Order: sequence, then structure tokens, then C-alpha cells
Amino acid sequence: MLKRTLILCVLALTSSVSCAQQQSPPATPPAAVAAPTEVPAAAPAAAAPAGEAMTPVARADAAAQGSLKNPYKDDDAAVVAAGNKLYFNYGCNGCHGGNGGGGMCPPLTNDTWVYGGDDDTLFRLVAYGSQILQSKGYSRKAQENVVGPMPQMGQVVKTDDDLWRILTFVRSNYHGAPECKFGCKG
Repeated sequence: MLKRTLILCVLALTSSVSCAQQQSPPATPPAAVAAPTEVPAAAPAAAAPAGEAMTPVARADAAAQGSLKNPYKDDDAAVVAAGNKLYFNYGCNGCHGGNGGGGMCPPLTNDTWVYGGDDDTLFRLVAYGSQILQSKGYSRKAQENVVGPMPQMGQVVKTDDDLWRILTFVRSNYHGAPECKFGCKG
């Protein structure tokens, strides 16, 4: 059963990643005619000149371990809505379900954070994937019923800002113990 679940997860993920990679980037409107649904970019999280977008992997590589902090708050409706859209556009829902409640892979809404729930760890987990994350010294802290390897999405998600918005959406859907929203201590 586990082998079948992993095969299904890999197939769905391959399809999601392939779909996300094939999407053409949206046309950038001229500065004077900005799209009304755009949300202003946040200040960089670490190690880049102001206003410079980086890929998630480049951002993670440039920042000291433990230094990445989400510039957004999960009560900012505009950022949460943008993160929700990005979550679907990049295919996160293919494995984690529509609102992050789980599917073939772990839910993102409860208080079980497999590698830890702090901003830095979550950012690096998505950017690097679980295998590379482990090679950088991170280890599992918890188990879920369904735990397939997290693929390296840092090459699929175009910018660090997109990833922060996705993580803001995930945090906004958290339904676990309040004291464990950013990882349980202990």
C-alpha cells in the first residue's frame, strides 16, 4: 500500500511540476499601468540588495541557517489571496490538497511539522526538497501518516517572494494547537 501511495504521489507530483514548468510567465504590465490585483513586493528576507528577486534556492543558499523570516503576516488578506493563487499555479494542491489539508502527501494545516514549523525550515524544505534539506543537516522531528519525499520546488517556484506568499497562505489555513503554529517545542 505504501509503495502504491508513493508511486501515485510521484506521478501526481511529476504532472504538477511539469505543468508548473510549462506555464509561461505572466506578461509584466508597464509600471504606469500596474495590474490592480498585484500586491507590492515585500522587503527581501535576507542577503540580497533591496528589491532584487531571487529564486528560492538562491535565497536559501545566500542566507545563514535560521535567518530566513517571512516578511508577510497571515492576516493580510491580499497576500493570503495571492499565496492561494500561487499555491494552485505551482501545483502544491496536487499533493497537499486544495487548502493544504492533505491528500497523497501530508496536510499543511495541523501541528505536525515533519522538519519543523519555523519560517526558515519551511522555506528551505520547499526550496531544497527533503533530501537536500537533510544533506544540509536538518532531520525529521515528527511523522505523518503519509510522508513522501518533498521534491525540490525551488526550481519551479520562480521567486522567493512567491514562496513567501505561498507559505503565508499555508499559515493562514493552520488549524492545529496555537502554540505549535511555528513548530512545537519539545
